[in-house]
Amino acid sequence: MSTKARILHVLDHSLPLHSGYTFRTRAIMKAQMAAGWGVAGITSVRQYQHGEVPDEEFQQVEGLTFHRTLRSAEGPSPLKEWREVSVLASAIVKLHKKWPFDILHAHSPALNGLAAARAAQILDIPLVYEIRAFWEDAAVGNGTGTQGSARYRLTRALENYVVKQADAVAVICEGLRGDLIGRGVSPEKIMVSPNGVDLELFGEPIAPDKPLAAELGIEGKDVIGYIGSFYDYEGLDDLIAAMAHLNGAAKDAHLLMVGGGPREDALLEQAKNSPAASRIHFVGRVPHEQVERYYSLIDILAYPRKSMRLTDLVTPLKPLEAMAQGKLVAASDIGGHRELISDGLTGTLFPADDPKGAAAALDTMFCERGGWDKRRLDARAFVEKERNWRKNIERYDPVYHLLLGKRVIAEAA
Repeated sequence: MSTKARILHVLDHSLPLHSGYTFRTRAIMKAQMAAGWGVAGITSVRQYQHGEVPDEEFQQVEGLTFHRTLRSAEGPSPLKEWREVSVLASAIVKLHKKWPFDILHAHSPALNGLAAARAAQILDIPLVYEIRAFWEDAAVGNGTGTQGSARYRLTRALENYVVKQADAVAVICEGLRGDLIGRGVSPEKIMVSPNGVDLELFGEPIAPDKPLAAELGIEGKDVIGYIGSFYDYEGLDDLIAAMAHLNGAAKDAHLLMVGGGPREDALLEQAKNSPAASRIHFVGRVPHEQVERYYSLIDILAYPRKSMRLTDLVTPLKPLEAMAQGKLVAASDIGGHRELISDGLTGTLFPADDPKGAAAALDTMFCERGGWDKRRLDARAFVEKERNWRKNIERYDPVYHLLLGKRVIAEAA
């Protein structure tokens, strides 16, 4: 297929690092390449902060090209962030001389958008700015920021500025779109490209790994599981608390906790003091290639996110991956989950911030085993139809073509 035009994705970080952020980027770039677009990415100096220290100007990872910003940016905040923007903007302009691209597609945080806006103005090319979360709200959810603080307000103002500078804005869910419209952004300027799943990565679910189950002490047991990062907003304290309230069909179920993060020590201490301590198992972080073994042991994946701006506005990726793997899903009824899960059809929703409510929902699910196969099929069908990456990426095409067409008209005038 002939190349249509060239798109440069401006990124906080990328593969070979593993995160929800890098997996979404990988899916977008691979789907666009398959559709015939010329595609590359450029990462900010924050690639260093995430543990990957590039020593070359570009890397090929899984067939994708990522250019690196090798210069560092030092100094106290906010001078350091201002220098990051300047360094990244210069790198984008420099790259254009080597690999002339036609569209800049910048992905949050807003610092990336600001750098891309500067470069787009210098190069006179269109800019699409994609918001995956409002990072001021993410900082609150991670415990590194406070809602309404000076830093919170500054980050929000910067986001608004970048949105204004962009020719088009993409968001990952209706919650973010609605919030931007509430800020006065024209609905016509905003498109939704929801989180999705690369179905080629998920074949038939593997059989339960019995040796691993025996090693963990859960062989032959009903298993509720969580696989992911241990942040406060994930509500894992509520999930642990719920284990002591199981008193129906799930009363003897075990909880398998896979992952790690800032809340790990507090959660370990809570589990140690729980009446259900003997049924709660922490295994820590596991290599990415081993994760599927742990998925194979879990009957129900639980996502008990707390109710706050971050979780009400943003849709997570993990429940979709679980549904794609034919797993049952139970989740709190916050806005981000309601966009993904139809209660009683593709999953179960339970009250947020309510351990007893979560326990009651889990008891009911284990009591209704006869409907599990149908629910798994319905959930997988939903992902295939509504959250398939190849289909999602097509939503960018009309926006790209419109912006390229406007540029051609402007150049001809």
